[in-house]
Order: sequence, then C-alpha cells, then structure tokens
Amino acid sequence: MPSFDDYIVFVDESGDHGLASIDKHYPMFVLAFCLIKKTDYAEEISASIIKFKFKHFGHDQVILHEHEIRKARGPFKILQNAERRKMFFDDLNNIIERSPFLIIASAIRKLDLQKRYSIPDNPYHIALAFGLERLYLHLNDLACRSGTTYLLFESRGKKEDIDLELEFRRVCARNATSNVLPFEIILADKKCNSSGLQLADLVARPIGRKILNPDQVNRAYDILEKKIRRNPRGDVRGWGLKVFP
Repeated sequence: MPSFDDYIVFVDESGDHGLASIDKHYPMFVLAFCLIKKTDYAEEISASIIKFKFKHFGHDQVILHEHEIRKARGPFKILQNAERRKMFFDDLNNIIERSPFLIIASAIRKLDLQKRYSIPDNPYHIALAFGLERLYLHLNDLACRSGTTYLLFESRGKKEDIDLELEFRRVCARNATSNVLPFEIILADKKCNSSGLQLADLVARPIGRKILNPDQVNRAYDILEKKIRRNPRGDVRGWGLKVFP
C-alpha cells in the first residue's frame, strides 16, 4: 500500500504575486507543484541533472534558473553560441521528457482577478490552496493513507517565509477537501542546489506563457503537458491545471 511518505513535492513560481503594479507583458502568477516518487528522484532525476551539469559546465554547482537561462546570463552565457545552445536545450528537454514526475499547477490571471473582485485575495494564497487541494486528491486516488508528504519551497525572505508558512498551515487545516492535509512545508535556501527545485523552476513559466498565448509555439509546454494531472477523459483544466478566474 503506497503512503504519502513515498512522495516528495517541489514547488516554484513564475511571475510576481503582487497586484499593485502588474507587468502588462506577463500579467500572470503561476505556482507549479512537481510530485515525484522519492525513489525516482534519488535514482533517476537527481543523477540525470548532475550528469547534465557535468557535461555542459564541468561541475555541478551551477543552479539551473529559468530566467538566467532564458536571458543567457551568468554561467549561461555559453548559450549565446547557437551550437551550444541547441545541444543544451536538446539535452535539457530530453531530461524533462524522460523524468518521471507529475505536474499540478495553479495559474492566476491577475488583471481578471482585479476586475472581478473589489478586494482580491493574494494570488499566491489562491494558487497555493488550489494546488494543495489537487495534490491531496491525487495522492488519495493513489490510495495513500499514511505518512507525511514534504513540500519544498524556495525561501524568499523572512517576512515572505512567515506569511507562506502561516497560509500553508491554514490551508492544510481548512480546505475544500474537508480533510486535514498530511503535508509539511520545508523552506530551502536559494543556494541549496536542489535538483527538484530547479526542475520546478523550469516548469512554471512555460505554463504561464501557454495560457497567455495559446497559439504561440511553445516546445517546453508541449513536453510538460504530458506530465500534467488529468481526469480519466484526459482533461487537464481543473484537474492538473487550475486557471483562475
């Protein structure tokens, strides 16, 4: 019988959750949850990412960060060379495609949220609740009955971390499933070099771009879509991808 403790979850975001000043080019907030069996994470995913770093950088201390990769900054200046860029992305896409993990994501349309509600809730809190509820429902469908699932978030600062942990515990205690969620939060330092957090960082933005520009070519999303939770009919929306409002 599987248990909640058989799995680990890595969570990362794309976009700013603030509503005071909204980026017109990317008015989204996406929170992506990557659910992985611990054995798969230890034996396959971490090893693949370390080998990838050795191949492209010669060491494993580079932190794969989507923004720096996209802008070809810092250690990713190597991507300014077209040949190396192609090899890098071919290898990275291959790792993501082969890695066994499930995606549950919440996407908040911030402009629509402002229009609909006179006093809108924090987009991060909305996305967190949607994600935690769907994560629990999926693990419940897997017949998990005992143990605790740990969720790793990247630390963002003392005030932000306190706010996140309070909201996390509030949602676990009271949520739409009517159950106490058997989850525990871990806030990890940005420099901890967690393969799982780096994987989650690469997941969030392609989902946001797909929602904003559904007709635009988005190779990253095409790979990720196969990993998004879906219902028996194959529907993603509302199951593994909650878009709100």
